[in-house]
Amino acid sequence: MNDVIINNNLIIPYSDFIFDYFRSSGSGGQHVNKVETGVRLRFNINLTQNLSNNQKKRLLKLCPNQINQNGELLIESTKYKSQYQNKMEVIKKFTDLLIQVTKNRKKRKKTSPTKSSIEKRLLKKKKRSSIKNLRKKPPLDEH
Repeated sequence: MNDVIINNNLIIPYSDFIFDYFRSSGSGGQHVNKVETGVRLRFNINLTQNLSNNQKKRLLKLCPNQINQNGELLIESTKYKSQYQNKMEVIKKFTDLLIQVTKNRKKRKKTSPTKSSIEKRLLKKKKRSSIKNLRKKPPLDEH
């Protein structure tokens, strides 16, 4: 199998992956009970040298439920009846996850509200206030 290309700067060697196979549930009849079609990919985040420390931190933060105590990212697939298709699905999920991790997020620019938006907000508040005031019972005049 070839290395997994995430982008121009990041290539993960196939040797970094450990695949486990297991019997998956679902459709397939008797075949499902005999053949290990489910695939689990194990990728040790701490041992890999292809990810920067920042990328490792983002990966840990992005999917904490998929990482075990040994620092291994676990991705499973039992979608297909074929072990090969499930293996390709697991690699695709891994690739999508790393693409998400390597994307540069844009910094948020602080902006102040425009004059018109402030006026609209205050107008809405006044209108709402008047509606609520109309619901009140009129005061009892005592003469």
